[in-house]
Amino acid sequence: MWSVLWAAVRSKAPYVTFPVAFVVGLVGYHLEWFLRGDPSPSAEEEKSISEQREERKLQEIAGKDLTKVVSLKDKLEFAPRAVLNRNRPEKS
Repeated sequence: MWSVLWAAVRSKAPYVTFPVAFVVGLVGYHLEWFLRGDPSPSAEEEKSISEQREERKLQEIAGKDLTKVVSLKDKLEFAPRAVLNRNRPEKS
């Protein structure tokens, strides 16, 4: 008799657990909304990380003269030494 009962419970489990899970989720959602209250207006208008980064970069370069750059002729090394001399033996 117990095996028939457990087989019936196993076969009907999805029909029982879905409504229970739905009700628990619904109650939890509304309880959390009630405890937290309405979201503040500043949280809705908060900028994304990429937007904040772009604004910070623009503020950093705002005071600089971007036309004055070092020419490649003046630079002694235009690439890191480790990249160019990786496979070359050191000259003694």
